[in-house]
Amino acid sequence: MAIPVRNVSAPGFGDDPIVKTDTRAMTVTTALFFMVGFLTCLNDVISPHLKSIFGLNYTQTQLIPFFFFSSYFVFSYPGGALVDKIGYKKTMVAGLFIMAAGALGFLPAAHLAAFPIFLCALVVLAAGMTVVQVAVNPYVTIIGPTATAASRLNLAQAFNSVGTFIAPFIGTYLILRTAPEPVSPERLLSMTDVARQAYRVTQAATVQMPYIAIALGLALLALALAAIKLKTTNTAAELTQDFRPGAFAEALGPQASIWKQKWALLGALGIFTYVGAEVSIGNLLISYMGLPEIAGMREAVAGEFLMCYWGGAMVGRFIGSAVLQKVRTGIVLGFAAVCAGILILISIKTSFTSGVITTYPMHLMHWQWTVVIPHSLPMWTMLAVGFCNSIMFPSIFTLGVQDLGPLTSKGSSLLIAAIVGGALIPLSQGKLADHIGLHPSFIIPAICYIYIACFGFASLRRLAARKTLVPVEPV
Repeated sequence: MAIPVRNVSAPGFGDDPIVKTDTRAMTVTTALFFMVGFLTCLNDVISPHLKSIFGLNYTQTQLIPFFFFSSYFVFSYPGGALVDKIGYKKTMVAGLFIMAAGALGFLPAAHLAAFPIFLCALVVLAAGMTVVQVAVNPYVTIIGPTATAASRLNLAQAFNSVGTFIAPFIGTYLILRTAPEPVSPERLLSMTDVARQAYRVTQAATVQMPYIAIALGLALLALALAAIKLKTTNTAAELTQDFRPGAFAEALGPQASIWKQKWALLGALGIFTYVGAEVSIGNLLISYMGLPEIAGMREAVAGEFLMCYWGGAMVGRFIGSAVLQKVRTGIVLGFAAVCAGILILISIKTSFTSGVITTYPMHLMHWQWTVVIPHSLPMWTMLAVGFCNSIMFPSIFTLGVQDLGPLTSKGSSLLIAAIVGGALIPLSQGKLADHIGLHPSFIIPAICYIYIACFGFASLRRLAARKTLVPVEPV
């Protein structure tokens, strides 16, 4: 029979015996968040590059995030089972080695210039990232006070955003700028089979060296993590040795199912819509900025402006980490989602001005004002959505796993599996863009933010955490 003790695995569950954050553990996790962010955002540079190499349409281009983020759905449950079996630390090490193997898969893909092999390499890479995230997200929530779990996860996710901020610059410089000038789809179709394949091999070769460096970096990080002994401030805990988040779930009886936890399910839908919207926008931004009526930028130039999208998320997470110390998570999440939706609608509306400066006369207090809408407004409003995205994932995740107790690892797996939204929503937008145009297709991300806003504001009416003690796993 399990002994009732206080649960240290669920943020916001009750009084927290851990009064100080483990700084060494936080340092390790921020490094992992950085690598995950860097590699995820690098897809936004790879996507337009592969689009030009293989002459893909929008739907085919969105197969890149589809296969990448489908891995989160497929491998999240095995990742959670791996955490249950070998613990957080060993799971993170295993995930890093899988990521390295996926990065090496880009070598044969580029050598053969085969789009399916690129997709397979992305699946392996994403599988490793899934395993890492299933372990690292709940790990951050338990290495310090539960009252500041959302703030701590936002801080760690801020370094994820540092990776996403740097990735467009490095990817553009090493991949897009070193590649020969891409030819038009019409010119590509007019080539002979031999000439077309030679062109693709030359273009694809630019991804080889960057991904060799990435594979080496991931392997070194895995070895370094394996050599570090992490301890929590609670001397009774050793989270790096056989920590099994779900080991004692059976003590709660057959009713203790993750599928009966309403807020975990709502949080999973929130992760689904958020990741889908963020990925869909990021993956199409370079193409969006390349449209003549938006900015008419070349890929190499637009790739640098992509830094503004991810840089906004980085700055917002550092700010959000501080704001969430004072303001309830639901309020901040709801407000950010409302702002994101409004910015997208403004971008859609003003994108039909066909590249001209639009003026609107206004009368206010007997004064006549003229509001000038520059032709670049659709681009900047879409880029500004990145700042609104900043606090969404960690906030939704924290609200989703809150008060789950021994079901925390299963809740984490469920929420990570919901990242499959990054596969399905971009593919849906790609299909819509092929039918009605790229501008209006952004209504899909706008709808996603409506749900996130509702979830955030609804959480304000959530019942307070239970004060009773429940059986939990020994740590």
